[in-house]
Amino acid sequence: MKASFFPTRLSQFAALVLLLALGFGIRLYDLTDLPLDFHPTRQLLSALKARGMYYEILTGDEHRSFAIQQWKIRAAIEPEIVERIAALTYPLTGEALWVARAYSSLFWIISAVFLFLLAKRFTSADGALAAAAFYLFAPYAVAASRSFQPDPLMVALVIIFWWAVSKWADEPTSYKWAIIAGLFGGLAIYVKFVAAFFIIGGGLGAALRRDSLRDVLRRPQLYLMALLGILPGAGYVVYGVWVAGFLGQQFGGRFIPAYFLSPSYYLGWVGMLNLVIGAAALAGGLLGLFFFEKDGRRFAFGLWGGYGVFGLYFNYHISSHDYYSLPLIPIVALSLAPLADWFFLQLGNLTPSRLSRLAAGGVLLMGLFASLWNLRADMKRVDYRPEAPMWAEIGALLGDKNAIGLTQDYGSRLAYWGWTAITPWQTYGDKIYHADLRGADAYRNFEKGFAAAISKKDLFLVTDFDELSRQPLLKEKLAEYSVFAEGNGYVIFDLTLTDLR
Repeated sequence: MKASFFPTRLSQFAALVLLLALGFGIRLYDLTDLPLDFHPTRQLLSALKARGMYYEILTGDEHRSFAIQQWKIRAAIEPEIVERIAALTYPLTGEALWVARAYSSLFWIISAVFLFLLAKRFTSADGALAAAAFYLFAPYAVAASRSFQPDPLMVALVIIFWWAVSKWADEPTSYKWAIIAGLFGGLAIYVKFVAAFFIIGGGLGAALRRDSLRDVLRRPQLYLMALLGILPGAGYVVYGVWVAGFLGQQFGGRFIPAYFLSPSYYLGWVGMLNLVIGAAALAGGLLGLFFFEKDGRRFAFGLWGGYGVFGLYFNYHISSHDYYSLPLIPIVALSLAPLADWFFLQLGNLTPSRLSRLAAGGVLLMGLFASLWNLRADMKRVDYRPEAPMWAEIGALLGDKNAIGLTQDYGSRLAYWGWTAITPWQTYGDKIYHADLRGADAYRNFEKGFAAAISKKDLFLVTDFDELSRQPLLKEKLAEYSVFAEGNGYVIFDLTLTDLR
């Protein structure tokens, strides 16, 4: 007879509540720091959009027109759902960026409950608790899940879909579960189109757990679920491409065939996996596939297959953008569940007495708190708050002058905290690396390009000095101009005055 480590419903419930409370608590730590700890360019895109929405309902504010303009000119890639939720909260909290980060954290915590329920269907409460723990406390997951971007919400909706579609697979003639799964799958794809790979992978894995493809295709519930999943995202694409036109340029640059012959693609993908998941957890997740029962293994293979096809299609981003592998975290967590179930079985057999069980539980709890302490130390290590007054100072110095700049995040920090827009100077990666991939001539004529860029510009702002060092021609050229102003973290060159020294 199996000796469960958490033998009663009360112990299972208490363990899950403790995990959820600690998971939410660590995400609230230092939440009011500036959102520059995780992909700041993407977070500031959402921040500027949310502020524009908020200022749209304000009247008489001197910054209103600038805030709305910055919202409207920014690229619209996905529906602005999280941004709108934050903007609707700002009248109560003020323009507080931590609000959106708290929402993202809450989405992740809620989805951990559904991941637990899903894992429990294929293993046991012991394995499901381990899956939830990995999902909640993997270091990358903590940082990513409290970021101001749509990905945490997308992952949450994908997990709820997986749970619902697994319920439908148990009751394949049920319209209720087909509708619920279709709605959540459709919402996930609507939030971010890339969710389609994980929705299709999970749907196929669930549908083929016990039945053949021929049997599955005969069920009308499947087509209803597919229709509900397709309509929201398809409607947004039709409107964005053919009606409003703002999505026309957003589907390029995702798939580069030449990448398949480049070792850097595969090495880059492995590097992203190591960053997001970690080598040990990734190996454990893959080994966990051997511990599933047959129907659970098929479902898990569907999830892994969806991620694999996703990585092959988005080959540029999967090897260079770590958060594109964020949906792999719940896949690995679920795959770890049967392995953890076996571990807890052995641990339960080795700790038959209450005292030994408490001792083993204490060791596990100590390990959890040690992990939390390390996560807290990482968050505390850097304080980004001093950057806000620096950007405000730069904004005041630039005033209404026409400026170009080599700054972090393409000028988004200056736009947000300095209330000033500049023309961004391209980074080395933009000019050289990405251009080479497309067969474009990189850096053909610096003098000609520089002259065209600074035409009608008064000032050149530099705050990203590491990037400046990667562009020696630019550094040498700027040295020819007089310094307009400089301070801690920035220098502004006067393009109307040359340095005669």
